[in-house]
Amino acid sequence: MKYKKLKCETEGKSIDVFIAIFIAAGILVSYLPQHFKIIINKTSEGISPWFLLLGSISMTCSFFNILILQAYEFECCKHESARLCFENTLGIVQLTLQWTMFTMILTLFMVYYPEYRKYVNLTPKEYSAEWRISRLVSASFVFHFFFTLIVSAGLVIFVGGAEKMATRYWADLLGLISLVLASIQYLPQIWATWKRKSVGALSIPMMMMQTPGSFLFVYSLASRTGTRWSTWFVFLITGCLQGTLLIMCICWHFRGKRLGYVPDELVATDDPNERTTLLPRSNIREDVFII
Repeated sequence: MKYKKLKCETEGKSIDVFIAIFIAAGILVSYLPQHFKIIINKTSEGISPWFLLLGSISMTCSFFNILILQAYEFECCKHESARLCFENTLGIVQLTLQWTMFTMILTLFMVYYPEYRKYVNLTPKEYSAEWRISRLVSASFVFHFFFTLIVSAGLVIFVGGAEKMATRYWADLLGLISLVLASIQYLPQIWATWKRKSVGALSIPMMMMQTPGSFLFVYSLASRTGTRWSTWFVFLITGCLQGTLLIMCICWHFRGKRLGYVPDELVATDDPNERTTLLPRSNIREDVFII
């Protein structure tokens, strides 16, 4: 089977371009509440490291998938106006923003990981199992990113772009891996939130913006020239799972208010009296984070 050489697009539909720009701005804005919440509260407690690992690897695969499939657009830009070049590379811009903003959550998760959960018995002699897992997650993400970068760049440079079968199959493989991981990405976080029975460091405003935005994102990616189902189907699955997590977080948020928690006012501190098990379990308020 031979793939036809992809041709440069001469003009995009105005509505599709507008939606693509709107989604790109929405991606940037929607992640900010999550970033700010972790920074302001100075804690990432309640976020599952497995959720971050699956999500970061899935995002990386989607990112390189569209880079490979639409790499020809950069060549087309040499013969197009700046406006048309911008329009035709909006899909790449979208996934670049998506990857950057999500991996920023992983970075903040590690930077603001609660000190009292890093060690066994609160002594800096032995790392806790949770902290070791979190460090392994970060190392795995870095290794996967550079491995995918090297393989993808090698195929594009030495074999050829998406018109070559081997390169296109690699792009589809990345899309398939992304799809599989996205299908289970939210399950660890849903389980962790269910066990915790509080929102923790998760941002409800972020999910309220991203859940409906996922479906617009699917339409925007699917309408772009050169993309395949392996590029956009992953975000359809992600949107459905994120919607499930959003409903759960809203339920726990209002449940906390009914039980007397103050999730919108009290900011977590480093006071050991609030973080250690010296107090009775019933006195420890878990859902005490700015939403």
